[in-house]
Amino acid sequence: MCLAIPSKITRIDGQTAVIDVTGVQRQASLMLLEDVQVGDYVIVHAGFAIARLDAAAAHETLELLRQAVAGCGQDPSS
Repeated sequence: MCLAIPSKITRIDGQTAVIDVTGVQRQASLMLLEDVQVGDYVIVHAGFAIARLDAAAAHETLELLRQAVAGCGQDPSS
């Protein structure tokens, strides 16, 4: 099973982006998407950005994930 977490692009260098999810940064390939920009939200699978999300949908999904983690009695920032 795969959980798709919206990730914000914070930097682009050629076909590679630095993405951020609640302060955790990773690299992702942009080879499968066109016209992405810094500030866009993307879904990443196996190291590749596979879809772009609008900011409202990304924020809503992140909030629902925070609520789910909080409901489990865990710190949502960990």
